[in-house]
Amino acid sequence: MKRRTFLQAMNLGIASTALLNSKLYASTHEMASQIITADSELNYHTIQEIKYAHVRLQYPRLVGKNARLDLHGYGPLVEICCIITDKGARGWGSLRGSKRDAEHVAGQLIGKKVTAVFQPHVGTLLNEHIAFDIALHDLAGVILNKPVYALLGNEQPFTTDYYSGMIYFDDLEPSHKPGGIDRILEECRFDYDLGYRQFKLKIGRGHRWMPFKAGLERDIEVTKKVAEAFPDCQILVDGNNGFLVDEFIQYLRGISPVKLFWIEEPFHETIPDYQRLRNWLTSEGIQTLLADGEADPDPRLLKQLIEKKLLDVHLTDIEGLGFTNWRKLMPELEKLGAQASPHAWGSLLKSYYTAHLAGGLGNTVTIEGVTSTSDDVDLSGYTIQKGKLIPPPSPGFGMKLLKDL
Repeated sequence: MKRRTFLQAMNLGIASTALLNSKLYASTHEMASQIITADSELNYHTIQEIKYAHVRLQYPRLVGKNARLDLHGYGPLVEICCIITDKGARGWGSLRGSKRDAEHVAGQLIGKKVTAVFQPHVGTLLNEHIAFDIALHDLAGVILNKPVYALLGNEQPFTTDYYSGMIYFDDLEPSHKPGGIDRILEECRFDYDLGYRQFKLKIGRGHRWMPFKAGLERDIEVTKKVAEAFPDCQILVDGNNGFLVDEFIQYLRGISPVKLFWIEEPFHETIPDYQRLRNWLTSEGIQTLLADGEADPDPRLLKQLIEKKLLDVHLTDIEGLGFTNWRKLMPELEKLGAQASPHAWGSLLKSYYTAHLAGGLGNTVTIEGVTSTSDDVDLSGYTIQKGKLIPPPSPGFGMKLLKDL
């Protein structure tokens, strides 16, 4: 037995002895056994090679503008890596950061036992290896023949709501003959038929693309029309920091009596502005979740907002923060009484990674959906059931690469 494994077992053994007469003894003993077994199996594998490639994801439609950015296109080309061991096991995933940055530290992994860089109960051991974080989780799941959510401690995944995050300002496209609100309703119908029961509507047309008054009126009309057309669905809105506080309160007055599941990034987060919004919501008796932390997240400020009960949902990107770092953050959020919904826009792979984070740790209020198809990845294992995203029980993240590397 390796010295590190022995020490882990000894420490867990001490904890087990202390709990000898409690109901926790059996579960602690079982946990120790599982950690030792996993460590032994992963230690059998040495990282031999890391390959890089791209996978293409295709949206079902052109995704248009939001409050700040122009057309989002038809889908991304995602940079990935594949980690291969001397025993032939393969794990792959999106790169965190650039290939150039990954290649700079890749040599630190080659020739190492998997246990030297990754532990199932922790994740990636060194932050400098975070570029390979997703692929290492996938690799561990493949070697141990477990889905990632089970590596996180939950044999049967927690499941949660799944919202369509693809409803942008498509009423303004094409510019020579805009489709109007009917286009938005068509998109919602398409997403509804796929199984979504939550729609996140982009708002803030008056920030850049329309005169403020006309844009505000269109935001209000779109919100009301979607709520009316889909009474069995929940509405989320995302302002992409395109409002001032008073402007956003005008929007909220305008959509009454529509109830919002959450409000995301109405303006750039500050304590005074969120305090004003929270006070107004309270005075009006409006209950909705406040979600923030996607754009240029400031971890200290987000924590302050949560501690002051001004923010309910933490949104930092699943890849931007890192899967392992999200594993560390989740217990802290639970202690503070906040929930998670890692940002996943752009890549359906990120939605599916989030399904495993939520599946293993819970405390995730909903997951961002980015409907896509691909000739490069088998995405078929994941399903939408009653508006919830269900990850497959397949090893790792349960997505097979269909392209040769």
